[in-house]
This record gives sequence, C-alpha cells and structure tokens, in this order.
Amino acid sequence: MTAKEDGADRRTAAQHAVAEHLRLTAAGSTAAWVALFAPDAVLEFPYAPVGVPRQVQGREALFEHMSHFPETFDVEFVDLVFHETVDPSLAIAEFRSRGTALPTGKPYEQTCISVVRTDGDGLITHYLDYWNPLVAIEALTPDSAPSDPELGVTFGG
Repeated sequence: MTAKEDGADRRTAAQHAVAEHLRLTAAGSTAAWVALFAPDAVLEFPYAPVGVPRQVQGREALFEHMSHFPETFDVEFVDLVFHETVDPSLAIAEFRSRGTALPTGKPYEQTCISVVRTDGDGLITHYLDYWNPLVAIEALTPDSAPSDPELGVTFGG
C-alpha cells in the first residue's frame, strides 16, 4: 500500500467515524456510539454552559455523559459536509441538527462544526464539538419556566 493510499484510507475512516457518530447519536444507540471512541478518547465542548463538563474522557465517562440523550432529544443530522485537511486522520465536519427536545416538545435545530481526530484503527481519539448550548437550553426550558441565569443542560446521569 502506498502512502497516498494509506492517507486516503485513513481519511475515509476518519470521515466514516464522524458519520457513524451522527447516525448512532440520532438513533439513540449510546453503547454502539461509545464503541466508536478509543478507550481514553476525549470529547471536548469549548462552549459548554454551567453544569456541563468542558471535557469528558474515557468510554465509561462518555457513556455516562450521553446516557440520557435518547430521552432528551429526537434529532436527525443533515447537510453533512467534510472540509479537506492535510492530516488524513483529522476530519472537520459541518452539519445541522433538527428535531425536538422531548421534555418540552420544542424544536431543537442548530448548526455544528466538529473537529475529530482518529487513530490508525479509525477510532475517535479526540472530538472537539462546537455547538451552541444556548439553543439546547432554550429547547429544554419550558415556556412557563421563570428566567434563571443558572440554567444548564445535561444529557447524562
């Protein structure tokens, strides 16, 4: 296998990991979703609001973090676009989510950008997730709730 073929294979594997991440998240398949990550992988949220960790590391913590996502949001991810990178193990993806916050019935729609690193086996080692937490907070806040500067959002236990 040539270096060019190896690079193409790694790029395909990295992009596949991101696409599977979106598919499994939308399907509520948390256990299968966690299997996409290396054992010591990091999921990072630069814009995390109060009450949401900025970083989650390791499969057990990832599972706990996402364990309630299926009962919190019914979403689909659409308009997935990958941006070319020099490093074939790095995938930069832009996509939209659209769906419903299940506790409130309110719409949940936003645009996301993800920067994802994978290893030689195509497992995610680092997932940098740029999403707008204010959209999630708004979708999960009942219309009847009083204003509260401490409002946060969580998907785990």
